[in-house]
Amino acid sequence: MIQNVQTNPVPGLKPDYAGGGIVNLMASIIGALGGRSAYPGAALLPAPDFAGATNVMLLVIDGLGDAWLRHRSPDGLLSRHRRGALTSTFPSTTATAIPSFLTGDGPLQHGLTGWYTWFAELACVMTVLPGTPRYGGVPYRRAGLDPQRLFWSRPLTERIRTRSLIVTPKRIAGSDFNQAHSGPAHVLGYADLPDLFRQTARALRRDRGRKYLYCYWPELDSIGHHQGMNSPTAAIHLREIEQALTDFLAAAAGTDTLILVTADHGQVDTGPTDLIDLADHPELAECLMLPLCGEPRAAFCYLRAGRESAFLDYCRGPLGTLVDVCPSAELVAAGYFGRGRPHPRFAERIGDYCLLPRDHRILRQLLPCEEPRALIGQHGGLSATELLVPLCVLRV
Repeated sequence: MIQNVQTNPVPGLKPDYAGGGIVNLMASIIGALGGRSAYPGAALLPAPDFAGATNVMLLVIDGLGDAWLRHRSPDGLLSRHRRGALTSTFPSTTATAIPSFLTGDGPLQHGLTGWYTWFAELACVMTVLPGTPRYGGVPYRRAGLDPQRLFWSRPLTERIRTRSLIVTPKRIAGSDFNQAHSGPAHVLGYADLPDLFRQTARALRRDRGRKYLYCYWPELDSIGHHQGMNSPTAAIHLREIEQALTDFLAAAAGTDTLILVTADHGQVDTGPTDLIDLADHPELAECLMLPLCGEPRAAFCYLRAGRESAFLDYCRGPLGTLVDVCPSAELVAAGYFGRGRPHPRFAERIGDYCLLPRDHRILRQLLPCEEPRALIGQHGGLSATELLVPLCVLRV
């Protein structure tokens, strides 16, 4: 056990699991729907807010950062109903935060620590959400694996006492990852933004019994990655989301539904000069036993035996003004991944050290089979832009 650990071992914000984060939001929902969570509820969403609500609907808009929302649409529907900001998980990324939405657990419990996660039991770096090895191949089930046994975590829909619906894009509705995290929920696949709200409104009106609905919209995140969050396209799409939500409120009027809108993370826009490519730093790459795991904004490093000193010398020397480096165990001890009993394989999933690029920089290490991808929007780090997401509360 590491002694004398700092509260914040690295610069930046720290995820809040004591009442101010998305895991606490899920604890509030679990508690309101008859279940129990090891985490406290969200301070922004006290229990009386659920009183009299027949339905609870959670809408997760992938990539909707809190500061970006307030800047882009200060007088829009979501800003008018904004309660405040929540912190995402660490890393602040879809592959880590979405499992928290679907299980109610922190990363420390569900054990999914980024887009690229080392599964020692499979001897493979996996792309967690598609469920394929990083170098390519078939998803979990086609490879003969049972995703439910692999992931361990209990779906949130098994922890509550109401019926559940999951409304998600058709292209991922039947994925191994979603099936493993859906539990007894009825899954509805939609075609586009209007169809998301159309199917949700229909489900609310079809059966007046109490329900929990989890709705996921990924397009804003995709726009941010490919065109940037500062692009006109991203701003236009936010207006489209708010208009579709406005129409939905009219369609769902009188259903006694508490609507909670939040996100998994925000994004920062990056450019070519922000890239730190390990192809340009062979001395560092030679210290690594595995390719960088996690995220370009929060990379987990697995070191070769006897190379720790050389690794640290390089990070604090040639890269000293570009990255912050921290022992991964210190981040665990300081509570960056959550609190409580860890996933049995958690320590294997975070490597020996974590590299956090400063400012808007990103880290890249390509496999021989991979082509460079010039993504603009990035996330995973501890900046306020990435870590803080809004909580908006509406009722119909």
